[in-house]
Amino acid sequence: MSLPKIQLSNGESIAYRVRSGGEETILLVHGNMTSSKHWDVLIERLDKRFTIYAIDQRGFGESTYHNRIHGIKDFADDLSEFVNALDLQKFYLIGWSTGGAISMQYVVDHPGRCEKLVLLASASTRGYPFYGVKDNGTPDLNSRLATIEEIEANPSKTLVIQGLYDSADKEGLKEVWNAAIYSHKQPDAAAYEEYVNDMLTQRNLADVYHALNTFNISGTNNGLSEGTDQAKQITIPVLILRGDRDYVVSEEMTQEIVADLGENATYIPLIDSGHSPLIDDLEQLTEKIEAFL
Repeated sequence: MSLPKIQLSNGESIAYRVRSGGEETILLVHGNMTSSKHWDVLIERLDKRFTIYAIDQRGFGESTYHNRIHGIKDFADDLSEFVNALDLQKFYLIGWSTGGAISMQYVVDHPGRCEKLVLLASASTRGYPFYGVKDNGTPDLNSRLATIEEIEANPSKTLVIQGLYDSADKEGLKEVWNAAIYSHKQPDAAAYEEYVNDMLTQRNLADVYHALNTFNISGTNNGLSEGTDQAKQITIPVLILRGDRDYVVSEEMTQEIVADLGENATYIPLIDSGHSPLIDDLEQLTEKIEAFL
């Protein structure tokens, strides 16, 4: 059964899931290689006092991808139209990974709607760098790529993952996720199959890499661009959560968020968790989120 959809003014159609609950509203914003589907266990677990919406961002899941995104702000603008279409006046935002960057940009651009923000294994306020590769195949930390064309042609990351998508290589995708994300604990077989099928719906891989690479709302040059210095405009309470063995988002990136958001942000490491605390320790994750909200 297909998901309900909201038509945006830019011609895109945004699919979403909804779980009915009480008067408090949570909006879930997923990351790269996922969609609203990957929130399923958290949606089930969160207290029934919350009504929950989870979107498929443009180019993911059941949403359309007619117009290419050029930056994180494009996703944030889509999110704003979605919020307006549903007339959500007050809500909490939870952004996971890339979804964290999108949520921060939304809060900057549209103050007054989001009351609290949870950043789960989030990309930094200074973006997520995309490096070239050395001859031996390892990342070249002295060669940060700058253009979408360079990222599209990257042999070690973009072409590998895009190749798995193009060939619908589910076992290959599982190998990537088991190495980087589900390193200690995997979903049960049926759920994992659904997650991988969902990954194969992504149509904007290189565009997302480029958007993350160029994102910078800090007041600091991130090695590629001067920041917009908008992070200081985020004045609502923010909870920063990161698994202590996250292989995707580093402690250094998380400390950049802490430094850029200042006193209104609280950082809590999630013990014995990786990039997907939803699978590693759902109970710990839920407890931290509910205590904050």
